[in-house]
Amino acid sequence: QVQLVESGGGLVQAGGSLRLSCAASGRTFTIYHIGWFRRAPGKAREFLGAISGSGGSTYYADSVKGRFTISRDNAKNTVYLQMNSLEPEDTAVYYCAARRAPAIPPTSASQFDSWGQGTQVTVSS
Repeated sequence: QVQLVESGGGLVQAGGSLRLSCAASGRTFTIYHIGWFRRAPGKAREFLGAISGSGGSTYYADSVKGRFTISRDNAKNTVYLQMNSLEPEDTAVYYCAARRAPAIPPTSASQFDSWGQGTQVTVSS
């Protein structure tokens, strides 16, 4: 299984931007779909979006579409989550997750095999 490590979280003012990174180990990175999730205090884990192994396909939850962008650099075994126009409601722990060669694009947590430890994002008003 691939191992994942998130970074890039921190404190940002409302309206600001952050870019999170998800670094993966392993030689077969390109066969994994990578997804991003978040868990806000007192709320369920929320799917944000995901990217295919080649990077040619991305899909997003309606709640972040147009504000968040997922990309990947397979030469660096890294996936990025660019977050713009951040709001206090975006405050959460953000996680990346991997699914090996899915038959269909995964969108729920149970469809992913490996998880990072998470990185905290706090948006102040």
